[in-house]
Amino acid sequence: MDIRIATENDRQRFNDFIARFDTGDLLQSYEWGDLKAHGGWTPIRVLAEQDGEIVAAVSLLKRKLPKTRRCIIYAPRGPVLDTQNLPLLADFVAFLKQTAMSEGAILLKIDPPAPVEDTVSADNLISVGFKEISAFGFGGTQPKCVMQLDLDKPIDEVMASFKEKWRYNIRLADRKGVTVNIDCTKDDLPVFYGLLKETASRDGFLVRNLKYFEDMWDILVPAGFMRLVLTYYQDKPIAGAIAYLFGDKAMYTYGASSNEHRNVMPNHLMQWRMIQWAKESGCKWYDFRGVSPKKQPAENDPLAGLNRFKEGFCPRFVEYIGEYDMVLSPFYYWLWSVAKPWVSKVLKARGRAQSQAGDGGE
Repeated sequence: MDIRIATENDRQRFNDFIARFDTGDLLQSYEWGDLKAHGGWTPIRVLAEQDGEIVAAVSLLKRKLPKTRRCIIYAPRGPVLDTQNLPLLADFVAFLKQTAMSEGAILLKIDPPAPVEDTVSADNLISVGFKEISAFGFGGTQPKCVMQLDLDKPIDEVMASFKEKWRYNIRLADRKGVTVNIDCTKDDLPVFYGLLKETASRDGFLVRNLKYFEDMWDILVPAGFMRLVLTYYQDKPIAGAIAYLFGDKAMYTYGASSNEHRNVMPNHLMQWRMIQWAKESGCKWYDFRGVSPKKQPAENDPLAGLNRFKEGFCPRFVEYIGEYDMVLSPFYYWLWSVAKPWVSKVLKARGRAQSQAGDGGE
């Protein structure tokens, strides 16, 4: 078996292998590495070939640590190979470890898209030197749990599988005159971005700058991997989404909505139009992406509402095995994983206390 660093000449074969793999993800595509390069990451693609065929591949993302010669290396939704094949996994990981150490990495973080039921893969990863990382929030850098809708049946059967209230809301939005543009242009990005900022302000999360989405468009759209969607009511944009299309999967990735006209159920109709588009594009799965790692979250879980909305389309709940780290420098890894987060937490708490003291006055 030949394991080597991939080159530009390997781009199409690399992407084809990832796309054909059952759990292959856009985040492992050549283009995703190109996109992350605009944000300070350096992509390193590795592939393994046997008898002229690719049997394993990974797109590693390298990020330098400030004021050091060290870096971290991360494989989002990778590596892509049969993780139950221990000899293949061991040889491939040995090459990745050697590559990471030559780059000065303090850790090699992976996020293989193996289901949590796959205990063989989990045991194999530990046997080749990784350790499991505790989940938080969505469960990791990438969501540990997602919901996926089966599209491998007639579209009317897909619709019939939705909860009755969701079918009603889709029809209601249609009757109210809500329309969905499933094929927007780059000129529509600022409109979507405005909705995204409105959503972020309402729900309390941070958003990337517009330049990131412009870069995303320039890299992913020409490859056929991205679609921008906007939803209108009375000629006014009130909801939007960015979806990815890779292999046999469509992925709902960014969603945004206005504070106005929520009673006309734009998000229900928008999801339905995106599901129809995914089916027409030949997809077997529509991935709603991240949900709470708790299949039945408590009402006070900030992700509970997200789960309820996505559950209405009756997708399957998929939990991955999560993130695994290979520690390459124990001291720097401790600084990265323990000391730095602790210091940040203390400084934030001190800042809040000072702010509250200042608000009280003397």
